[in-house]
Amino acid sequence: MDKAKEAAAPTASAPAAAGLRGVVAATTSIGDVNGEKGELIYQGINIHDLARYSTFEEVIFLLWNGRLPKRAELDDLKRNISANCELQPELLALMQKFPRDAEPMDTLRTAVSALAFYDKSAKDISREAAVRTATRLVGQFPTIVATLARLRKEQEPVAPKPDLNVATNFLYMLKGEMPSEQDAHIFDVGLILQADHELNASTFTSRVVAGTLADMYGAVTAAIAALSGPLHGGANTNVMKMLLEIGEMEKVEPYVRNALAEKKKIMGIGHAVYKTEDPRATNFRRFSKEMAEAKGEAKWYEMSLKIEEIMKREKGMYPNVDFFSASTFYMMGIPLEQYTPIFAVSRISGWTGHILEQYANNKLIRPRAEYVGPRNVPYVSIDER
Repeated sequence: MDKAKEAAAPTASAPAAAGLRGVVAATTSIGDVNGEKGELIYQGINIHDLARYSTFEEVIFLLWNGRLPKRAELDDLKRNISANCELQPELLALMQKFPRDAEPMDTLRTAVSALAFYDKSAKDISREAAVRTATRLVGQFPTIVATLARLRKEQEPVAPKPDLNVATNFLYMLKGEMPSEQDAHIFDVGLILQADHELNASTFTSRVVAGTLADMYGAVTAAIAALSGPLHGGANTNVMKMLLEIGEMEKVEPYVRNALAEKKKIMGIGHAVYKTEDPRATNFRRFSKEMAEAKGEAKWYEMSLKIEEIMKREKGMYPNVDFFSASTFYMMGIPLEQYTPIFAVSRISGWTGHILEQYANNKLIRPRAEYVGPRNVPYVSIDER
């Protein structure tokens, strides 16, 4: 074997890690998860501090630039996001033709892919142009998701208000009325909590596509497709469906015990990385309680607490971000089928941050596979098979 072929040949190694668990596939300064300690940081800042003191717009700047913005920089970002909220008339016309019963994530994927048609600089992936594209995507996502949700219910779209922040604007466009300050604040922090989570499936997908130097719209469209899969997105929808199925507090323990006996998964409990409590769940637990008190619907929060207690006691498992976000969003009046799309409204900030990072120091992502098939199989002509 010559040296070139020898270099290209796979070397003997340990068996491939299932699902790439534990395999380091990229370097990043955007976010980090410490599963043993239950810590999550964005650009070095603890998620609890960001949830307590920051805003979603400030976090967007942080993810893209590696530091918190100065006041003038934050104001500039807000203006640029607001300037990109309105939908292109051609895009709105396309969205109005989507089947009303189509899956929301499928309609979101198609709408975002079509955005590239109306951006003449879509193929320009220089830092300056890519940041403009990222800003456009962050501005468009809430409007697209809210508009699709209203069209699904045969309601007229609500135009965005340029003077509102992302969270308030989304709730306004979704419901057609101004949200309460509490709802807007909780939703804003919810966007922060779900903005980034290291190399989850959709973020890794976005980096793989960006690594080919495809444009940002293509990378984000691929990320949406990854998030649409039930093993990645949709868990909080299923948590709320479970709570609705259980219905009453006294039915919680029998339901959970029966599920455990039948080896069924309790949605929203456990995580592939966290070995203790997901820090995002810590904040959403508090929000679920606050929403329960504000809306006078304590049972969803109390039922969730009971499930959490049983799962800790019986299985030593903790809630993840989806568990308490389910009841929080439900009491906020957000339709269940919109839970995953609104996750994307948040995660677009992290996806675009990772895409910017990939473009800045790019290398095509091309791992090897461990071949487990047969070798030296003789070819048999078709008449002899």
